[in-house]
Order: sequence, then C-alpha cells, then structure tokens
Amino acid sequence: MKFLKAVFFIIAVFIVIDVHAQSSQDLKRRRDKLSDELEQLNKDYQETSKNKKATLKQLSLLKAQISLREEKINIINSEVRNLDNQISESNNTVHSLQNQLDQLKKEYAAMVLFAYRNQSAYNKLMFIFASRDFNQAYKRLKYLQQFGTYRERQAGYIQGTQKELHVKINELDKNKQEKSNLLADQQKEKETLGKEKNNQVKVVSDLSQHEGQLKQQQREVQAKIAKTNREIAATIRREIEEARRKAEAEAREAARIAAAKAKAENKPAPVTPAKPVTRSESSVLNATPEAAKLSNDFLGNRGRLPWPVANGVITQGFGMYTTPEGIKSESTGIDIRTNPGSSVRAVFDGTVVRVVDVSGTYLVMIVHGEYFTVYANLRSVSVARGQKVSTKQTLGTVATDSSTGETEVHFEVYKVKDPTNPKTWLAPN
Repeated sequence: MKFLKAVFFIIAVFIVIDVHAQSSQDLKRRRDKLSDELEQLNKDYQETSKNKKATLKQLSLLKAQISLREEKINIINSEVRNLDNQISESNNTVHSLQNQLDQLKKEYAAMVLFAYRNQSAYNKLMFIFASRDFNQAYKRLKYLQQFGTYRERQAGYIQGTQKELHVKINELDKNKQEKSNLLADQQKEKETLGKEKNNQVKVVSDLSQHEGQLKQQQREVQAKIAKTNREIAATIRREIEEARRKAEAEAREAARIAAAKAKAENKPAPVTPAKPVTRSESSVLNATPEAAKLSNDFLGNRGRLPWPVANGVITQGFGMYTTPEGIKSESTGIDIRTNPGSSVRAVFDGTVVRVVDVSGTYLVMIVHGEYFTVYANLRSVSVARGQKVSTKQTLGTVATDSSTGETEVHFEVYKVKDPTNPKTWLAPN
C-alpha cells in the first residue's frame, strides 16, 4: 500500500512538471520570436542611424527595441521562475525517490536475511508439516511461493526506482544549467537595454539641437494622421448613411407592396408609423443577413486574423504615446515595419469602401458588416471601391520613405465608429 501511494505521488508530480514544461516551451518560443524581431529592428536602426542627423524614425525604432527587449527580459524572468519551480519539484521528487529506495532496500535486506535463515529445504518442510491441518499447510505453501515472487518484485522495484532517480538527477542538473544560461542571457539583455536607453537619450538630444527640423517632421506626421482620420470618419459616416437610406427604401417598398396587396384583397391598408423607427448605427450596418453573418464571422476570428503583411514588426502600438517634445498623442492603430516592396493584404473577407490618396500615399478601407479595417501608407493599390475581397487578397504594396528608407504600413480596426486595438485581432506573430 505504501508503495502504491508513493507511485501515485510521483505520477502527480510528473503531471505538474509536464505542465510547467509546456509553459516553459511557450515562453521559449516567444523569447526566440522576440530575439528575431529585435535582430530585425537592430538592423533597421543601424541602417537609419547612418544618416548624420537624427530622425523621428530613429527614435521610434529605439522605442520599439526597448519595449521588445523589456518584454524579453520579463519572459526570461518568467522562465527562471518556472525553472525554479521545476528544480524545487525535482528536488522533492529526488528526495521522495531516495526515501522510497532506502525503504525498499531495507525491506529487501530483511527478506534476504529471512530467506538466508530459512534457505534449507528441511526448514521449509518443517514449516509446512507443522501446520494444524491441511488448509493451513496449503496456505503456508502458498505463502512461501508468494514470498519468493514478492522478493523478485521488490528487486524489480529497486532497479526501477534507481533508474528513475538517475533520470530525475540528470533532469535536475539540466534545469540548473538552463537556469544558469538564462541568467547569463538576462544579464546580457539588461546591458543591451541600458545601451539602447543611452542611445535614446542621445537621439533625443540630437533632435533637440535640430528643433526646427523636428517640428517640421512632427507637423508633417500629424497633418497626415489628421487627414487619414478625417477620411476614415467620413467614410464610416457615409457607409452608415447609405445603409440607413437603403434600409428605409426597402421598408418603404415593403409598405407599398403590403398596401397594394391589401387594396387588391379589399382589406384595410396596414398602418405605417408616423415616424420611422430609429435604429442604432450597428443595427443599420447589420441590416442584411449577409452583413450580420460577416460581422459575426469577423468577431469570431478575433485573435486569429492574418497580419496585413506576411512579415513585420510593430513599431508603434495602439493608444496614448509621448512625442520627443513631451507632447502626448494618441494612435488609433498600429504601425508595422516590413520589407520594401511587401504586399499589403486584406485580413478578412469584405468590400472595399474607400481608396484615396493621402499626402502622396494611398489608404484602402474595407467594410466587414459593422467592422472596418484600414490599410494606410500604400505606394500602389490593386483594388477599387465596391470590389469584394477575400482573406489575404493583395490590396497593393507598402510605401517606403525615400528620406529614411523605412517601410511601414499603418493598420486600424473599427467597430462602427470606435477604434479598437488591432493587435488583439491579429494572430500571434
């Protein structure tokens, strides 16, 4: 019974360790992905830093590097904590196995001693013949047979426990070595992070020495953002109004047909409301079964949508951020840095509702029921307004900034008029 309890305990420990191992694998995959992204960002920064004058893009790349590196350090911390837990559990398992092994050896030694003292056939026969009756003699015979079998089984348990103990000790040593490597990697990342923060201070200082150039860059960026936002807002308003007009026209036509039918059947005409029923913007956009299904399908794929470019790194996230001058601003989407000439693709089925030139680059907008996706900073486009597109269909190619050599696509997701964080919609990259 004691042995079975020990076995169940060890199995339970292995299950817990397996869960930790799975979590560690996920963390390692994410750490490796961050390392790749950091390497790409570093290459981009080195290319950008060849310009003698600091630019806003240099600062943006540094911010992205710092953010990713801090995330990588946090992941390493999580991996170290997981390894600490695994090491602690392995120590407990080794201790338990060692105790179990000592107990098995003790019991086996007692059995060997007993067998030695009673090894002669004469003693065994006397033990059997000393029985009170045949039933007891039979039981004593079976006992001797079972004793021999049990002794062999105990020897097998000892060998198995020794083997398992050896495996756990090796695993423990491996975890300790892995922890040591992670701590070394963590220290290296912290040193690199410090250098990047120093570079950030230097870039900000350089930019402050070129205040006029900086303000001009900032004005151009803000003007383009403002124009993009106006185009998006106007397009969404137009789509809502067109959907509302279409729904009202369909309602009037349905009322006319109902009235004509009543007149033909000599029945009272159906009463129409004095005022049209006010409908929400969401219900207007979902007025048709096709639109409602598209909205549900789009929502159902949250967190699984493909990226608007095949390869990319987010350099500006969604939400509030601070400009080099200390001015707080807000991004209603994300900027994704990618390779020059990369194709920009639709993230879901829908209909193109806007293609417009914004300060020298194109903006494409697609409606998916009550949801809208926006793709900005395109050099060229291969779709037109009113065209239906499918998931991953090419919309055009991303533009490259001629002065900095940077290639970024701006991506946004709206639910009716409200911007949402695009990163939460995209599949893990």
